[in-house]
Amino acid sequence: MSDLKYWLGFSKIYSIGSVLLTRLLNHFESIDQCWHATTADLLEIERFSPKIIEKFHEEKKTLGDLDKLEEEILRKNIQVITFDSNDYPYYLKQIYDPPIALFLKGSLKECDPEKCLAVVGSRKSSSYIKEVLKKIIADLRGTDITIVSGMALGVDSCAHSAAIANNLTTFAVIGSGFDNIYPKQNKGLFEEIIQNNGAVISEYFPDAQPAPFRFPRRNRIISGLSQGTLVAEAGLNSGALITASLCLEQNRELMCIPGQVTNPNTDGIYKLIKEGAVVITNAKDILNHFGWQKNNLNESLNKNVKIKFLDNERKIYEILNLESKTFDDLINESKLSAQDLMTALTSMELNGIITQMPGQMFVKNINY
Repeated sequence: MSDLKYWLGFSKIYSIGSVLLTRLLNHFESIDQCWHATTADLLEIERFSPKIIEKFHEEKKTLGDLDKLEEEILRKNIQVITFDSNDYPYYLKQIYDPPIALFLKGSLKECDPEKCLAVVGSRKSSSYIKEVLKKIIADLRGTDITIVSGMALGVDSCAHSAAIANNLTTFAVIGSGFDNIYPKQNKGLFEEIIQNNGAVISEYFPDAQPAPFRFPRRNRIISGLSQGTLVAEAGLNSGALITASLCLEQNRELMCIPGQVTNPNTDGIYKLIKEGAVVITNAKDILNHFGWQKNNLNESLNKNVKIKFLDNERKIYEILNLESKTFDDLINESKLSAQDLMTALTSMELNGIITQMPGQMFVKNINY
């Protein structure tokens, strides 16, 4: 890749995005000629104003030696996929302003580009939506669908982890460089994604900090890689709504998981649903909408899970079937002694039937 250093140079210059670079490439024969274009040459190209040209030349001077720029990337074992490469994701290339270069850890080879699903949502996600999302992704097990998200806390992390747990490929698109993984507590997840044949992707150089303005920019990549975007909890000011808007601009499918109406993090969800987003309540909805149905789909889509209850557990299960309850609520409604109730709850929690939440609140897991 003798031209790599020029692609890297352009990807670090803010005055020239992929739209203007495409104009340059249509005018010149090669990327190096684009880089060395004179002011007179650039003035002949539409949309290259004197102000843009001046900024372009100034930024080139600040970059210094392009060979050293290339050496830095290669030394850190980071793959680079440039816009002209055959490996550049096809659907991402179709958006208005695709990245000039993608920096990559892991592999894109395990992905069918026709079957990518973006999953986004609130960083402060509820236990309810996490259980729903885990169930939906678990029921996609056995398909060749790739889950794409942003490796943020909350919904993003849940989606990546659920994909890995169910042998699905997952891609994370981050809003920083690889030297500054954000959030720091997801460094383990970062490694796990790569180790499980997935990929972590960034359009930023390794030293780029996780600045607030970079996250809305990375959202266009999340939706751009995908056939559709599934929003799982989002308040009216959530960044997930930015991704939803980009999804529609890119002419992709927008879907939402309806949540508890008392949760303010569902206000954005119901706004999107009222505006026409597809409602998703299970994996079948996704598969049928895209025509992705597989014969070897997890059997749990087609039959209910059979639960073997011990003494007193069925009574508790039926009480929790409609809503979560506190320990005191369960004492009053089940008429069990505190000791018998505690024994049954412990057994049910160990078997994954229920989850204990803060404040001694118990909730039935969505899988059951």
